[in-house]
Amino acid sequence: MRKLILFLLILASFSSCKKYLDVNESPNNPVAVTPGVLLTNTTVGIAFANANDLNRATSLIMQHIAGTASQAADYDKYKLEGYFDNQWNLELYNGVINNLVKIIDEHGAENSIYKGIAKLQKAYAISMLTDLWGEVPYSQAGYGLKFLTPRFESQQDIYLGNTAEGIQSLFDLVREGIADLDKTPNVLKPGKDDIVYGGEVDKWKRMGNTLLLKFALQISNRNPALAKTIIDDVITANNFINSNSLDFEVPFGGSVGNQNPLYSFNNVNRTTDQMLSTRMLALSRSLNDTVRLAKYFTKVNGAFVAYQNGNTVSAPTAANRSKYNTFVTGSSGEAPVRMLTFAQVNFILAESALMLGTAGDANTYYQAGIKANMTKVGMTTTEIDTYFADNPTVVTLTGSQENMLNQIITQKYISWIGNGIEAFNDYRRTGYPVLTLPLNAAGHNPTVVPTRLTYPSGELQRNPNTPNPITRTDVKVWWAK
Repeated sequence: MRKLILFLLILASFSSCKKYLDVNESPNNPVAVTPGVLLTNTTVGIAFANANDLNRATSLIMQHIAGTASQAADYDKYKLEGYFDNQWNLELYNGVINNLVKIIDEHGAENSIYKGIAKLQKAYAISMLTDLWGEVPYSQAGYGLKFLTPRFESQQDIYLGNTAEGIQSLFDLVREGIADLDKTPNVLKPGKDDIVYGGEVDKWKRMGNTLLLKFALQISNRNPALAKTIIDDVITANNFINSNSLDFEVPFGGSVGNQNPLYSFNNVNRTTDQMLSTRMLALSRSLNDTVRLAKYFTKVNGAFVAYQNGNTVSAPTAANRSKYNTFVTGSSGEAPVRMLTFAQVNFILAESALMLGTAGDANTYYQAGIKANMTKVGMTTTEIDTYFADNPTVVTLTGSQENMLNQIITQKYISWIGNGIEAFNDYRRTGYPVLTLPLNAAGHNPTVVPTRLTYPSGELQRNPNTPNPITRTDVKVWWAK
């Protein structure tokens, strides 16, 4: 049975392939795959892409960790060209997005719940792509041979839509997905194949509304009025992620082939490539926050051992360095990949109350975000209460609006250890936390922190619609500050 499931999952990952001959068909190679098998594949695929090389690159750029060898050392110094082909092609476009389109177009008419979930996942996957690269294929992506060289669309059009060009906004895609969850018919309904929420529609609605909060804040530099309206509407409806138990996180397992990619990379495949950043350690110490840091990173003989970003001197041996702890990886790879969290929601609502004037008290949300994250990582109530009592200037918003924004994003940045993509998004939106350049910085512009990733070489070679000349890593994405 396990072999059959593995076969079907592999088959699903190649769902964009076309049937060229109708003769000599093997009954062991089905051309139709159920939406449940596809959904399991897309859910795992999104999480894998989120936590694999894209996470490595952004976590290094954001200085949660430091690179000590191989491509991690390159990313740490902003040497990004020549990477990300697998992430772009195999993991996201040819893996996740193709199969989401298949669920929507081939199974959606009879299975509205699957269609709704697929639209929410597609919105998340496309947002990952456009947030990291800017212009990317969207409306023509995932259709196999129909669009061999899909057009690249602007980030503004992807987020806000462009009716004349036939581009649906990510906001409308999410709203459609939420609405589909209540529609019929539903010949098949998700159950165990929905490995996040077990087919509970109300939880997927909360996930969708949380996506609206995230997307609204993402565009708030460019269209604050629209961002405020969307956030106000979601707050009024009061149906978003409101506890740690409702986080959008994808489970992994402890067996080989089913492990969280953060564990596989750091503890199995490339054990000497990265470790705790000296800058991350210094920040935690400045906030008197090393109890929480110890949930994220290991200690060696009771002490943290970190490495300077961009350094070229020999790093400590693998056994004598601080690396991701079990909260991030699990003891054998079973930690989930966390993509939308209750802590994140509170920090979003704190920022929007502060900067956009949405409902609620910014400080109340700020403190709730810190507590949600501390609880999530495994700190006890006593440890949390002690931290709040001992560090009132850290846990209370004070000073100018900019200073308070810095406080919010810094705490959010800490909460995103293990998810560098989200920390990278917030940094480019706000400029916080303040980072200093790594040693020996290189890349397109060694004088600034990169504001986007480089397009993979495979796409540059195969798709004439890829921006040419290449977009440099110091060119800001549309929504950035």
